[in-house]
Amino acid sequence: MPVLNWIGKDKVVNHDKELPFRVLKPVKELSVGDDSENLLIEGDNLEALKALMPTYYNKVKCIYIDPPYNTGNENWIYNDRVNSPQIKAWLNKVVGPEGEDLCRHDKWLCMMYPRLKLLRDLLKEDGLIFISIDNNEVVYLRNICDEIFGLDNFVAQITWKNKYGPGAMTKGFGNINEFILCYSKTPIESIEAPLSEGEIQKYRLKDEKYKIRGGYITQPLATKSKDDRPNLVYPINHQSEKIWPDKQWIWSKDRMEKAIKNNELVFRKSSDKWSVRFKQYLRDENGIIRMSKPLSILLGPFNQDGTKEINAIFGKNAFNNPKPTSLIKYLLSIVINGTADKEGVYLDSFAGSGSTGHSVLELNKEDKGNRKFILIELEREISKNVTAQRLKKVIKGYEGAKYLDGTGGGFKYLDLNGQLYDYSGYVNPDAKYEDMAAYIYFTETKNYLDLSTIKNPYIGSHESISYFLFFDGKDKNVLDEKLLEKTDNHKGNKIIYADKCLIDEEILTKQGIVFKQIPYELKKY
Repeated sequence: MPVLNWIGKDKVVNHDKELPFRVLKPVKELSVGDDSENLLIEGDNLEALKALMPTYYNKVKCIYIDPPYNTGNENWIYNDRVNSPQIKAWLNKVVGPEGEDLCRHDKWLCMMYPRLKLLRDLLKEDGLIFISIDNNEVVYLRNICDEIFGLDNFVAQITWKNKYGPGAMTKGFGNINEFILCYSKTPIESIEAPLSEGEIQKYRLKDEKYKIRGGYITQPLATKSKDDRPNLVYPINHQSEKIWPDKQWIWSKDRMEKAIKNNELVFRKSSDKWSVRFKQYLRDENGIIRMSKPLSILLGPFNQDGTKEINAIFGKNAFNNPKPTSLIKYLLSIVINGTADKEGVYLDSFAGSGSTGHSVLELNKEDKGNRKFILIELEREISKNVTAQRLKKVIKGYEGAKYLDGTGGGFKYLDLNGQLYDYSGYVNPDAKYEDMAAYIYFTETKNYLDLSTIKNPYIGSHESISYFLFFDGKDKNVLDEKLLEKTDNHKGNKIIYADKCLIDEEILTKQGIVFKQIPYELKKY
């Protein structure tokens, strides 16, 4: 596979592993509700994604991101052809002096590559990621996504008509589209999407069962294009006649007989030749609206719809070019491998105005789902005054909202605190037991830790090894005979973390215990 190279790539290709873990600190006065699993994180999404790793590694069902398009006209922190002071400082630190000579595409790729690597690590094995982008970087984005996610996991490049029409001052071709790249973490077998409102309107007729598509315009039950399948060649008895397919049917004989019994077929005769078609119902026997194949072209909704939503919420244009929630709800509702799910974690690491969180809240309201969102926004003023305020209004309701009484729910507002530790001996004084326990379990096992199962000092077990942590602030945890007794209920091999150990190495070895000193023997990820 061809690999894209650019100035600075060698410095950022493994930068996700070099980042220190940061502590996520709750900000109660900016949160809504006490125990919500929805998260809004203020801070650099690179560091925030790394901080999420111990508790969300391989757990996120779907990711939608709307990163900077690198147009030179963007009104936010990654603006001005990725020449913002924050990005410059980061590039100088990570890439070095050669960062000064980077073209805008090099800078953009250096910014995106480590973030996409972390996003892939957070994604579930059967998860999807959607990335909005335009002409400026779509070619380069395809290249690095092929490298990070794998060519076999490319799902689609969707062309989205994002505005009604070109502006009056447009010269040349009117640019009225963006792209949405879709990748999976592992190859997918099937993909389905909700019907659009336009598609639903096509189901005009009714029979004795349900509403069906108008005019019976559906797939015929005979086909000439498939490979030879002798088991699909048989006659159908209708009105004392035997109807044979031109080549073969698309259904087995058992399925065909069931369809005839349930009155699912339409027979038409023209010039002494029968055609057989099946009725396509809007809803199944449980009343669930059917899904359809997603198309690679979306004709709306439009950016203007997203602006109208923001204006309705704030009474003014509080954020430029927000994505419409109907677009994001459509993407988040796509079903892969035939398994629909109203649960799961949905992540947006370029949160902006919070359209993704808004979308998740409305989806839960509509189908009584229990989806969770994680939003990350870098700019403090945007995060506090736009993202958080929008979520609050959606949850509680506002004039002109789709749900005047609100969607319900809540979210935790989290701030990126200092790093968890360093190898000079520093341990973050704000670090809680759960922070250190989740980090240890993740770096030791690469597995998710359910924090509710922790029974201090016991963290958990993996592959016949039990993990223990004695941690109550720095330099307060000395492993002696008394503390060691707290591990006696767990037999077999043990790994115990503490500040110091007063037990002889031979005794530990005899009992199958490995002692690791905090923070010097903490593993990196």
